[in-house]
Amino acid sequence: MNEMAFRVTSNDGTTIAYDRKGSGPAVVLVGGGLDDGAENAPLVPALAEHFTVYNYARRGRGASGFTEPYAVEREIEDLDALIAEAGGSAHLFGASSGGALALEAAAAGSAIDTIAVWEVPYAVGDDLRSRFEEYIADTRRAFDAGRDEEVLELFMHMTGASDDNIAARKAAGKQTAHWADSVALAPTLVHDSVFLNRYQLPAGRLATVTQPVLVTTGGPITVPYMAGLPSDFFDRAADELADLLPHAQRETLEGPDHVVDPQTVGPLLLRFFSSER
Repeated sequence: MNEMAFRVTSNDGTTIAYDRKGSGPAVVLVGGGLDDGAENAPLVPALAEHFTVYNYARRGRGASGFTEPYAVEREIEDLDALIAEAGGSAHLFGASSGGALALEAAAAGSAIDTIAVWEVPYAVGDDLRSRFEEYIADTRRAFDAGRDEEVLELFMHMTGASDDNIAARKAAGKQTAHWADSVALAPTLVHDSVFLNRYQLPAGRLATVTQPVLVTTGGPITVPYMAGLPSDFFDRAADELADLLPHAQRETLEGPDHVVDPQTVGPLLLRFFSSER
């Protein structure tokens, strides 16, 4: 579990854990699926010389609490509590499903200056709809039955992992805490399906976002663990987002994995957030 030094209380009483570093205008890092804040943590040094960077664990992840029932509005309230703690407004960077959270918060009226998103996983295209609907139904059944490990395995299958690959990763992960940590985060995959509007891009809501938005991807998918998705999966969603959002800037970075590479993404965020102060 990614331990964090600070706590803020959300509107429903849930405790949200976060780290803070640097000085200057606030930047909040919003994590994606199966992330307790650890994946965005390498971005902090890249931004902290010019910004006060807040990296938090979304509810139900890591050191943050969780209060039933899950609702999209509660995640937005968590982010609002962190923005208030940061001084009342902030730039946001959202990775993967965290990008959808950042955009939904902006559409709901949160005090956001600018937004940068990385590979938001909306499933754009009729060729993907039935597959994602099946995944959502299967994971909901497993979740309702308390089978968190099955939820995780269904997600891995959906993105392209084979049975042999899953077995190997499970065996390797059981030598450390990695597999257990991933299983503990698995219920948040079901929450993300809700938050991502069943992986359908909510065009009407997002068209109301008035902030400048940097929409980024790493180009065609090449990593084996995501080989089950079309190679242009993230680019499809990013291109549609860029066309839809009133003040969007579209960038493609060559080479990065789906997990954010601070060496390539960091300098781009630094320029974008600095130019939009």
